[in-house]
Amino acid sequence: MSSLLAESDFPGKVVKLDNGLTVVHQQIDATPVVVVDVWVQAGAVREPDTWSGMAHFLEHMIFKGTDRLPPGAFDREIENRGGMTNAATSHDYAHFFITTADRYIEDSLPLLADLLLHAGIPHDEFDREREVVLEEIRQSWDDPDFLAFQALMETLYVKHPYGRSVLGGIENLMERSPEQMRRFHRCYYQPENMVVAIVGNIERQRAIELVSQSFSDFPAAEPCWAVEVEAEPPLTEVRRRELYLPRLETGRLVMAWTGPGVEQLHDAYGLDLLSVLLAQGRTSRLVRELREERELVHAISSDFSLQRDSSLFTIGAWLEPQYMDRVEAAIGDRLCQLQQQPVSEIELNRAKRLLCNDYAFSTETPNQLAGLYGYYETIARAQWAVRYPEQIQSFDPYNLQRVASQYLSPKYYAVTTVKPFESTV
Repeated sequence: MSSLLAESDFPGKVVKLDNGLTVVHQQIDATPVVVVDVWVQAGAVREPDTWSGMAHFLEHMIFKGTDRLPPGAFDREIENRGGMTNAATSHDYAHFFITTADRYIEDSLPLLADLLLHAGIPHDEFDREREVVLEEIRQSWDDPDFLAFQALMETLYVKHPYGRSVLGGIENLMERSPEQMRRFHRCYYQPENMVVAIVGNIERQRAIELVSQSFSDFPAAEPCWAVEVEAEPPLTEVRRRELYLPRLETGRLVMAWTGPGVEQLHDAYGLDLLSVLLAQGRTSRLVRELREERELVHAISSDFSLQRDSSLFTIGAWLEPQYMDRVEAAIGDRLCQLQQQPVSEIELNRAKRLLCNDYAFSTETPNQLAGLYGYYETIARAQWAVRYPEQIQSFDPYNLQRVASQYLSPKYYAVTTVKPFESTV
């Protein structure tokens, strides 16, 4: 972990303001653009169980204005200057960003700060926007991949809030009120929970002064309720869920393992490598064997998602239902192989190249950099973001074998299958 803490190569600067707000800045002279990405530790893990979906709903309501900005005014102001804005919510965070020409940043940033600090959450807009969120939930019920993934999360994370859908449930959202949302906002949208990443053609001192002025008038903090986040115990069995859906043409098989959080970041990067090695690209092990050679699946892929407390490793396949047992067994065999025999240098180097190239391609623009820095500073430290290629390159076959043995058990995992429902009528 010591190498992760080195900061000399970080091209930006992390500054903690007197009020507790964190600012991450990097100046890029070559672009006439400035991006501001504000990250808030107010994701779904902060919700009480009965308030499930509140964080995502609040993301929608943030854009419904303040006492100074009526609904729709923020979008008009940003778009009239040729800028763009958007937001997203996950379990660990919510984040909101604007992209604007550098000459408009002094006009645009105070508007974003006003929305985030002084969200009005008017009652009539609350009722209207709740219907939008409820429709989003209903649409998710028609998505077999969403249903499979959510069933998998509920099976994998029995105790941790990562098992809950970020969208929440209809019954819980119908019981919530604007005042409850205002309480949630006043509790978590406070400077100590926020990171402002600002990247582009803006000098550092000017950027810090502008952020300091714009984010100075925080509302009085609301006392937060106790939300206990239990650590998820290690898997000691195969946890299985089966779904049967009408009008389904292709089955789904999704398997998952919990990985390390940010405290074991080096191991997490090893799982990133294993994800590429197993099922990313036509020459990866599972794609080559199960799709190209044996033709047991229509498609297969793997993914690793870094999360603050407990990361997620998944392998998912589209296939005919009669092949599910054979494919699940084959995946287990390949995991055993990873634990028993180190990968070749050629195979490892391919995975390293793919990940390092992908990192290079995803850090080319101010938008990408602001998102990367804000994300890392929210769950860990921004400086660690730039050490990713070095950490990936540090793995040898035996270190990767250790990671596979520690986290990807062929005997203990969660699995969800989705099959067509055949009516007997």
